[in-house]
Amino acid sequence: MTNYREAVDYLYARLPMFTRDGVSAIKKDLTNTLKLCEALGNPQSRFRSIHVAGTNGKGSTSHMLAAVLQAAGYRTGLYTSPHLLDFRERIRINGALIPESFVATFVHEHQALIESIQPSFFEVTVVLAFDYFARERVDIAIIETGLGGRLDSTNVITPLLSIITNIGYDHTPMLGNTLQEIAAEKAGIIKPGVPVIVGEWQREVSGVFERVAQERGSPLYFASEEWQVTSRDRDDEFQYLEAHRRNSSESLLYALDLRGGYQARNLSGVLRAVDELGSKGFSIDGAQVQSALKQVQRTTGLMGRWQTLSAKPLMICDTGHNVDGWREVLANIAAAPHRDLHMVLGVMRDKDLDKMLPLLPSDARYYFCEVSMPRALPSGELQEAAGRYGLQGHAFGRVEEALRAARQWAGDDDLVFIGGSTFVVADALLALGVTA
Repeated sequence: MTNYREAVDYLYARLPMFTRDGVSAIKKDLTNTLKLCEALGNPQSRFRSIHVAGTNGKGSTSHMLAAVLQAAGYRTGLYTSPHLLDFRERIRINGALIPESFVATFVHEHQALIESIQPSFFEVTVVLAFDYFARERVDIAIIETGLGGRLDSTNVITPLLSIITNIGYDHTPMLGNTLQEIAAEKAGIIKPGVPVIVGEWQREVSGVFERVAQERGSPLYFASEEWQVTSRDRDDEFQYLEAHRRNSSESLLYALDLRGGYQARNLSGVLRAVDELGSKGFSIDGAQVQSALKQVQRTTGLMGRWQTLSAKPLMICDTGHNVDGWREVLANIAAAPHRDLHMVLGVMRDKDLDKMLPLLPSDARYYFCEVSMPRALPSGELQEAAGRYGLQGHAFGRVEEALRAARQWAGDDDLVFIGGSTFVVADALLALGVTA
């Protein structure tokens, strides 16, 4: 294992991956992660952290917080998943990708340990990130869960603050078939005595968080009960959100380079987190928050969140892939100026098509596609299922082919939307020559 490419190929080939293999790759406890951490001297205990979970919005929230902390002068680690174009997107410090040399050395030095414990791909990448952040002495790291919370490999940290963005239906075979069951899994990141911020108060699940927080002696805050965020305007660069602190005259206007309308739901959690960090001795002023939110993509490398790829035709991608995510995406599509709508669409096998497909517009032209992984639903099957809901289009074997056809058929005033899966967005970015 002498170079980066060999190291990453080894991780892909040797270890079970949920993104490729599905449920069989998920380990049902934290044993492997704890063994790896112990063998490396428990790096997760050598840096301060914020833990972020939720059905939707946890990636955007993590990147926004990282941008704010960077703007305030803190050396900030960021762990997220999955990646779009480069494995190293998962692990960053102040926006910079983890060096290839660090990845190669880590895998080379710990190959025998990996072979002995036989962890999953995700378990290894989590511990790799922890080791990197500890060695590089970050001031704080934002750690996003991969799936769920209670049994997620990241859940070996004791953070300064836990954040849960919202609860919706996703990965139900693993997390549960009710919102209460899913909330209980996400609430598993709540640690004794550690404050927890829940982004949205939701009638169906608020009691779950109240119960767990009380049992663990953890202060609980619902950000939406403290901050009211309203959309004010948008242009080609930013959306403008007004944040009003409830029971106060304080009202602030933020320009966000993340232009998806759903970011209004994430902003309240970010602002409440900034308040909480201030109470813990972090020095973050309002101007730094406003500056950071105007350049989240540039400073953190975030991609795939209502990202504009071209103007004529207007081409936009988004990684939203569950029912709640689709509702937000469709609201954004409705608000975007366009004549005809072209949808480049691919999904994974484990998605509930009977919940998703009825939401999609019947007047769009569809380009059904698939990515090259076992979890992907074949495009022909997706086309057939969509037809039962009056959604018409053609099936393509590759995302690149579907994208090419959509660009050929779309007029300058049309909208080409690319989504349905993180991996469809990734393939589209690669086809368009976008780099990490």
